[in-house]
Amino acid sequence: MLIVFFDVRGIVHFEFVPQGQTVNGAFYQEILKRLKRRVVRVRPDIKDVCMLHHDNAPSHTAFVVTNFLTQKKISVVHQPPYSPDLAPCDFFLFPLLKKELKGKHWESVENQARVTRFLKGISVEEFQGAFQAWHTRLRKCIDAGGDYFEEF
Repeated sequence: MLIVFFDVRGIVHFEFVPQGQTVNGAFYQEILKRLKRRVVRVRPDIKDVCMLHHDNAPSHTAFVVTNFLTQKKISVVHQPPYSPDLAPCDFFLFPLLKKELKGKHWESVENQARVTRFLKGISVEEFQGAFQAWHTRLRKCIDAGGDYFEEF
């Protein structure tokens, strides 16, 4: 499994989850701590204003995680229920990775190196396009007033 954080300029932080590791609230909180330190190092200009958008997975909504985010004053863009294609990872990054890794096994170190090279090779323009699409999708959700719709 891969956990990735990115912004309009590219990948900020990513980690491969060790085989057999459960991604629970405590594990995700530790990743967020490492992310916070990384943001300070690689994106110091946004360290006090960055926002996090993740889906409603139990590890993302666990008390220990929401408490940590509140204490560290990290803003969260909330994911509306039943909106799986709203997070940029879901409609942008993971589909790209799936095409790249079709038929491969995540566990191999060779494929982890391949994923690392692939992530670093995504252009800034592609990330900017993803964030523009994210903005458009958020606007459509707001305009729909919470009503269900099929496509973005």
